[in-house]
Amino acid sequence: MWALRRASVHLRNRGLSSGTGRISIGKSEIERCYIENCNAGIIEPQVTLIGGLLSSTRSYNTSSSSSKSRGAVLSFSSQAGADSSEEDKRDDDLSSKSDLSEEESILDDDIQNVLETKIGGGKSSARTRDYSEMTKAILAAPASSVNTILNKWVKEGNEVTQLEVSLTMLHLRRRRMFVKALQLLEWLESTKKLQFAESHYASRLDLIAKLRGIAKAEEYLKQIPDSFRDELVYRTLLANCVTANNVKKSEELFNKMKDLKFHTSCFSCNQLLLLYKRTDKKKIADVLLLMEKENIKPSLFTYQVLIDVKGQSKDIKGMEQIVETMKSEGLEPSTQIQASLARHYASAGLKDKAESVLKEMEGGDISKNRWICQWVIPIYATLGKADEVERIWKVCEPNSRFVEAMAAIGAWGHLGNIEKAEGAFDKIVEKIKKPTSKHFNALLKVYTNHKMLDKGKDLVKRMVESGCIFEPLTWDAIVKLYVASGEVVKAGSILEKAVKQSRNKPMFSTYLAVISKYAERGDVHNAESIFLMTKRAGYSTRLQLYHTLLQAYINAKMPVYGFSDRMKADNMFPNKALAAQLARVDAFRKSPVDELLE
Repeated sequence: MWALRRASVHLRNRGLSSGTGRISIGKSEIERCYIENCNAGIIEPQVTLIGGLLSSTRSYNTSSSSSKSRGAVLSFSSQAGADSSEEDKRDDDLSSKSDLSEEESILDDDIQNVLETKIGGGKSSARTRDYSEMTKAILAAPASSVNTILNKWVKEGNEVTQLEVSLTMLHLRRRRMFVKALQLLEWLESTKKLQFAESHYASRLDLIAKLRGIAKAEEYLKQIPDSFRDELVYRTLLANCVTANNVKKSEELFNKMKDLKFHTSCFSCNQLLLLYKRTDKKKIADVLLLMEKENIKPSLFTYQVLIDVKGQSKDIKGMEQIVETMKSEGLEPSTQIQASLARHYASAGLKDKAESVLKEMEGGDISKNRWICQWVIPIYATLGKADEVERIWKVCEPNSRFVEAMAAIGAWGHLGNIEKAEGAFDKIVEKIKKPTSKHFNALLKVYTNHKMLDKGKDLVKRMVESGCIFEPLTWDAIVKLYVASGEVVKAGSILEKAVKQSRNKPMFSTYLAVISKYAERGDVHNAESIFLMTKRAGYSTRLQLYHTLLQAYINAKMPVYGFSDRMKADNMFPNKALAAQLARVDAFRKSPVDELLE
């Protein structure tokens, strides 16, 4: 069994009161040690992540029912959180998150599992692959609203059943047709054609959060009848807050679920782990302590997050220890975990270990395991194994699937073989006359990475001519293409257009690419301009943004006044690295004597 091993410092010194069972996270010793060792991944001066193993007879709480846990209340605190009114608004059929990582798709999988359970089969059920009559009607009229389509459909004598609705929702979600899915649920609720259950409310709340933002989802939560406002609904909102990297909202919601006496599920804990993996790794140990205290058994996804954290910090020994602990619990690595292990081995320069995992994934005959191709192609490219990429692509190329072709575009681009990357893109064009922006983005990213401005411009023209919707990922690739080519002013101009024209705000990395180039040049004026644009987009809680702006002043050898006050106004506080930057710019200030002598 897995466990957390306590080191020499007792838990009571970390703020855990045995009387109240509350974990408070403030300016503790664990935080001090983390700041001093910021490159070490998870810092565990008092808690070893997966240290000792508990007795195998220990019982775990694996229930996801409505049983209420009355154990410890996790009281997380945050110094900074995003404004919920500024959350991303999602596009419909061509979502900007159309290539979500496996960790960000955990909520979609959760909702999908609920839908498939209602259908009466698992993921392997042929029934879930069938198109219902309702689904066919909606897909046959893409330009019409679901309300219009279904009113006509019902008048023609068709019956609205739970099976029809579940199958339709399943297919719309798989196609990421979130607008249509939301319209379907709104139609069902308004016409009362179907009695709503908790899963319907949770699904509608999820879609509102995706398309209209967290604030609107919170408003809808208040409208849900009390009898249906249960753990599934709240954890759905929690997952969307985590996807938005909204630390403050996520922590508040988690604590509210505890106050409402909801059972603390592994799903909710996984969400916090995922959040802190991205924002504050020192808090991961506290979540693990909570899971241990409440006997919550970790899932494969729990181990996936922990493996990634250790791998990203190049702690290969720690990563392998987590894998061994997972196996001792009777869990075998999933494909996602195997791929993560291979990527981290490759990143750490352990090519033999990476190849060993990849060969294990292939299973001897890759042609019999075609679904593995999309996972291994990019990793072989990272290892510089062009021959292996060629070998696997030859298996896929005669009848390549979209995911395989997309993987090949990125792989050949990484290897510098632009011609073959373009050939993989052509395979997509052969299958569909009008590729989506997602397909174009893959090739555009290749051109960006190789600073091929002319080819990038030509591809963007093709996108415009084909009527593609420009997603945040598209704008990101275009802006970075101009930045990489040295045309940062043009890149900034394109970013401004993206802000005005796009229904979804540009990604943080897009703003960061422009401000970083201005900072590199010591162009304080333009760096400040992009900084303000980034704040208006709702990204004011990213410490990296302040680091980059300060770097502009450092490179310009200019003093900066009132910067700490600016950060405080944004509810942000400097870490050790940023404090060092502030000290550097302070050195540029002139003393009163210097000013008099000038």
